[in-house]
Amino acid sequence: MPPTSRPFQLFVKPVGALCNLGCGYCYYLDKLALNQGNPSPMQEELLERYIVQLLEATTEDPVLFSWHGGEPTLAGVDFYRKAVELQKRHNTQNKSIINGIQTNGILLNDEWCRFLADENFLVGISMDGPGELHNKYRVSKTGEATFERVLKSYYLLQKFRINTEILCVVNAFNVNHPLEVYNFFKTLGTKYISFLPLVNRDRNSQSGVTADSVPAKAFGDFLVTIFEAWKENDIGIIQVQFFEEAFRTAFRQEHTLCIFKEVCGGVPVLEKKGDFYSCDHFVDREHRIGNIQETPLTELLNDPVQIAFGAAKWTKLPQYCLHCEVLESCHGECPKNRFIQTPDGENGLNYLCEGYRKFFNHCTPFVNALADLAGTKE
Repeated sequence: MPPTSRPFQLFVKPVGALCNLGCGYCYYLDKLALNQGNPSPMQEELLERYIVQLLEATTEDPVLFSWHGGEPTLAGVDFYRKAVELQKRHNTQNKSIINGIQTNGILLNDEWCRFLADENFLVGISMDGPGELHNKYRVSKTGEATFERVLKSYYLLQKFRINTEILCVVNAFNVNHPLEVYNFFKTLGTKYISFLPLVNRDRNSQSGVTADSVPAKAFGDFLVTIFEAWKENDIGIIQVQFFEEAFRTAFRQEHTLCIFKEVCGGVPVLEKKGDFYSCDHFVDREHRIGNIQETPLTELLNDPVQIAFGAAKWTKLPQYCLHCEVLESCHGECPKNRFIQTPDGENGLNYLCEGYRKFFNHCTPFVNALADLAGTKE
């Protein structure tokens, strides 16, 4: 089977769900059972198979290797040295290769950062704002605050001039402090910020979500407040992922963030034993497509079940969404969050709809102005 022509970004989990923190809102810790009690990282033979198959499956240049967890640095720096060595050995077509790693930063030191800098890794570091806001949920296994350790690691990444993005989980606590969060990140000199809204299901609660989940309306207010501050002072200085995605509609560009694409399935997961799952939020028996030790990655990416999983995002949209004025910006967001009813009682509305609708409508005049400048406005 030829390489897949659909864009994709495979999240590989070299230590599975294993993590050195005990973040109160983590949705992946319950996947530890997949490790079957084995804390060791992905075996070298499987690592090599994955690298060879990803190079073969990727038609675009560059080839992106995305290392996630759990906490991927628990695999050890030597694991990634071996990974880079294997990438270079098997890259017979001389494609450009980019490695990206998402980390809580706890284990980073000079040795790690020297390696990451030498090999041009892109690093995402998880930080939920200044001390009090970050420490609300991002704590150690014994409940100890982690902010100072993470901040030290962030500065170390800057010392080594490593391209770093801050990933901020927006939850029920820090959502009430948008400017405190944003201005703190500005003081760090960050150039790239991603906000990830926390939505964890709790069918026994009246709201349908856990107490730490972000309220939809508050999330919209959070984004609008930061957008205004960014528009006033930071255009061309700081890139905020949600804002960049909103602007893509002005230039008639397809979304790059999976949650806003018309169809999904382009960000599957490879667990440490080679199991391939439809999505990071659907790592379960129903969404296990196969294993790269038995089925080549290209076939798994093109598997009819995986294709159907992605297509369902559009085909299962409520009618309410199909008539929404910001449909092109949102496309119903992530299917995992579609569990409330529309005003007329139809199932499948996104929990965050109220917030996204407010944010994207608020951005519309700015987006239209960009479209005028680009000559792409209808």
